[in-house]
Amino acid sequence: MSINVKQGAYYTGQYRNLFAQFGYNEAEVAAKLQYTWDALFGEDEATKIYYELDQDKGYLLDTGNLDVRSEGMSYGMMMAVQYDRQDIFDKLWNWTYSFMYMTEGIHKGYFAWSCQPDGTRNAQGPAPDGEEYFAMALFFASHRWGDREAPYNYGQQAKDILRTCIHQQPPGFPMWNHDNKLIKFVPEVEFSDPSYHLPHFYELFAMWVYEEDRAFWKEAAAASRDYIHISCHPITGLSPEYAYYDGTPNNTNGFGYFFSDAYRVAANIGLDYAWFGVDDRQRDIANNIIVFFSDKDDYRRYTIEGVPLEEKSLHPVGLLATNAQAALAADEHTSAKAAVELLWNTPVRTGDRRYYDNCLYIFAILALSGNYRIY
Repeated sequence: MSINVKQGAYYTGQYRNLFAQFGYNEAEVAAKLQYTWDALFGEDEATKIYYELDQDKGYLLDTGNLDVRSEGMSYGMMMAVQYDRQDIFDKLWNWTYSFMYMTEGIHKGYFAWSCQPDGTRNAQGPAPDGEEYFAMALFFASHRWGDREAPYNYGQQAKDILRTCIHQQPPGFPMWNHDNKLIKFVPEVEFSDPSYHLPHFYELFAMWVYEEDRAFWKEAAAASRDYIHISCHPITGLSPEYAYYDGTPNNTNGFGYFFSDAYRVAANIGLDYAWFGVDDRQRDIANNIIVFFSDKDDYRRYTIEGVPLEEKSLHPVGLLATNAQAALAADEHTSAKAAVELLWNTPVRTGDRRYYDNCLYIFAILALSGNYRIY
């Protein structure tokens, strides 16, 4: 692995603002940040994805499927802590803890991945990307605002979630494979989803979890950087939605192609490089992704080799947002600047499919403005 001089924000305290580097002034960037928050958490029914159940509970609605997902709830908590909105954070966490948290059965200690807006569960199984985002958002909340009584003892909750993730006992299943330290698609299977791999989170988990678990997370960070490298195509940079532990596409039910889940890999590479900046292989992947999409305006499902298929992208705004976020790891070339400018000039999405696009959009705006921070 090519290791760079440690240059990420964790070491320097400096968060790159690519918007500023590419010519947007401070007032414009601040306005873009506020516009994006207001679009998702405000009152405009065309763009909002945040709703309240009662005075102390709120949720993010998957507007395409009309359910509430652990993915979205954990994303919403991360958005709230980054925007310093403890009121929204607590409402999201209260809804999550009240309805999604499972207290019995083989998934005890995990969160049901899908519920109805009133809290009724649609599923009794978890999706591991929710757990890792819940834990990271809770750690940041603990460090930014301090802990209170349960369930708002954020730091304790984060440590307990992560302990369960790697120590779930039979008849349950851990969310990480203990031999290779890779996150699973769901606990019961032995393959992965490249977009679930968040080495920048695992680096921080290794500092903040229970002491006996710290070595595991340090190893997981290295393993995930290696996995991202082997699951991304060496020319296009594209990765599949599902992949085996050797990085090759797992085409179970058609998920071996570059499509919705896989968009997040570019964003994750960008943020990992911005925070830690230790793996130069990420520069190559980011450059390849950005160049691949630089001449395309009709996004589709692709093979990881870059062959376009008939099906059009369900989330084109999300895709261009994650491509822009990859610029944090890329060289400063014309295509990278164009990817950032395309995001800047694209509004948040409206319509039924807006939820996933706008989640990826707000994370990209935070990251590219230097406001997606470690707390």
